[in-house]
Amino acid sequence: MFNKILIANRGEIACRVAATARRMAIKTVAVYSDADANAKHVSVCDEAVHIGASAPRESYLRWQHILEAAKATGAQAVHPGYGFLSENEEFAQACADAGLVFIGPLPSSIKAMGLKAESKQLMGKAGVPLVPGYHGADQDPALLQREADGIGYPVLIKASAGGGGKGMRAVDKAEDFAAALASCKREAINSFGDDAVLIEKYVQRPRHIEIQVFGDTHGNYVYLFERDCSVQRRHQKVLEEAPAPGMTPELRQRMGEAAVAAARAVSYVGAGTVEFIVEQRADGSMEFFFMEMNTRLQVEHPVTEAITGQDLVEWQLRVASGEPLPLRQDQLKINGHAIEARICAENPDNNFLPATGTLHVYGLPDCVTFERADAPVGPRVRVDSGVRQGDAISPFYDSMVAKLIVHGETRAQALARLDVALAQTHIVGLNTNVQFLRNVVQSKSFVQADLDTGLIPREADVLFKQEKVGLTLAVAGAIANTLLQEQANEAGFADQSQWFDPWARRDGWRSHGPSTRRFDYEFAGAVQVVQMTTLHDGSLQLAVAGEVASFAFVTVTHGIDVRFGSRRQIVNVYQNGATVHVFSAQGATQITVVDALAHAGDAQVEGGRLTAPMPGKVVSFAVKAGDKVKIGQTLAVLEAMKMEHTIAAPADGVVGELLYAPGDQVPEGAELLKLVVG
Repeated sequence: MFNKILIANRGEIACRVAATARRMAIKTVAVYSDADANAKHVSVCDEAVHIGASAPRESYLRWQHILEAAKATGAQAVHPGYGFLSENEEFAQACADAGLVFIGPLPSSIKAMGLKAESKQLMGKAGVPLVPGYHGADQDPALLQREADGIGYPVLIKASAGGGGKGMRAVDKAEDFAAALASCKREAINSFGDDAVLIEKYVQRPRHIEIQVFGDTHGNYVYLFERDCSVQRRHQKVLEEAPAPGMTPELRQRMGEAAVAAARAVSYVGAGTVEFIVEQRADGSMEFFFMEMNTRLQVEHPVTEAITGQDLVEWQLRVASGEPLPLRQDQLKINGHAIEARICAENPDNNFLPATGTLHVYGLPDCVTFERADAPVGPRVRVDSGVRQGDAISPFYDSMVAKLIVHGETRAQALARLDVALAQTHIVGLNTNVQFLRNVVQSKSFVQADLDTGLIPREADVLFKQEKVGLTLAVAGAIANTLLQEQANEAGFADQSQWFDPWARRDGWRSHGPSTRRFDYEFAGAVQVVQMTTLHDGSLQLAVAGEVASFAFVTVTHGIDVRFGSRRQIVNVYQNGATVHVFSAQGATQITVVDALAHAGDAQVEGGRLTAPMPGKVVSFAVKAGDKVKIGQTLAVLEAMKMEHTIAAPADGVVGELLYAPGDQVPEGAELLKLVVG
């Protein structure tokens, strides 16, 4: 076994690998960029080496610097995590040439499975079922258009060297194909350095089911059952679960054996995932087709760990050091049900626009984290995270903040446990998808396991722009928090005699008769004027939206017990500037404190102003100065957090001026172009 390994990655996967290594008494070396100088993964490793600037291509993708760090620190092996260099055959070969063990498959296996077109040809020869499509080397756009027309729409364009949903476009009709192909190729070259694509038939109501496989250097192979990853947005996974609902033992065996056949075909060593598209037929049966093989550990590997009781990173380390697989196929069993939710910095109500910012509050549910666990398997609630409270989510890397994993004896139990855990996850400082995840978990389709990759758009009416807390509870929580803060401030008076001086108090106390205090808030786009009356006996009343009722609150172990009339609710409240964040069992919401003395309307938004929604790079402009445009027409494409974002015209108008050029880096809020509306 190794004495020291270098982890060529960042964030939660680097922390995850380090935790298992520590349990196995293996020393770890972290690498970090400028942006990650104070990152969590740096602190949890035994030593760390700086490898470059913040952008991945200047740090985490510069494998020469990583190899130098491994040599300098005496590391014997390199764990690539996932993403970055994890599926880079050149890097894997360079590790071997440098006398380092690459904790992953052979370079030849990565190469064979790395290009989707070639891998599908290989799988066809191995007898693995394939989706009808074009996987050829000729990339002439006219040929690709003819192939798509021949397959029949809808079709899916996929980057041949891609993964993670990048360089992928669904096309519904022939006239949209050329534009989608250009966008797909552009994203592919930026993400993978290769713009080759393949074309496939887009399977209707598909499920995305993948099989975890493992191989060793002794010719042994096993599959550790399946994961259902059908709930996706932008072709990226949102929720993953194991085992797949509705999976029969016969289908599981067929898919598992097909996955092992795929691994054998490329002499695979280590952890890999064979991904299948599963067609759900009218008679209730399911058929599967090979999609791709990810030659690395997957983001969603914890659900497999939960149902099998195995540490997959430990398996990786043992196999890479030359040991045989820890278990045979007949020794692997499924225990219960597990679900993973990816918590991301993004705004689901704004087309999942990635978000940046500081984690002013980062409250996690009652759970087991790797830092506290003796082993990474077994806990009912587990959080894998690469950040801490106070850390910043930057525009340079993926938007995932953490992974929340739950395990139950049944799927229903796991679902209930996940909803509670999400309710206990409190993040303040940037937009996240936590409430959206709760909406998905509570949706009819997900509860009934009516799964396919179109679940999110199908359930859009109950997933987006949902207000679960309501005005009354939001106001009551915000006022309770304000009064508690005022009490805390009073307790801090330097002159303790003021503690008992009623004239020094700021709660509206009067020597006789009631007193009224006004609070102004903005909630759901409307300003609300709230009256709080302090009665002579010290009791409180609130008047909210025409309703007047008694009001009381008291701090409890986990929040504030708020009572408004006959209703009683425990809430957690955090104020960040003028924004008050209220978390309850029903959901989370925000309410804004309005300064009643401020002059409204001083700052007007300039008509026709089009700004960058977040820091990024201008990819292209689709218009030039003087062009007439229609509402919804694409004006520019911005690349940020590994994804392309389209800037569309908010109204009909004429382009006045382009303020940047393709390739320019722009800050959040930068005006990209001027549009004369009308």
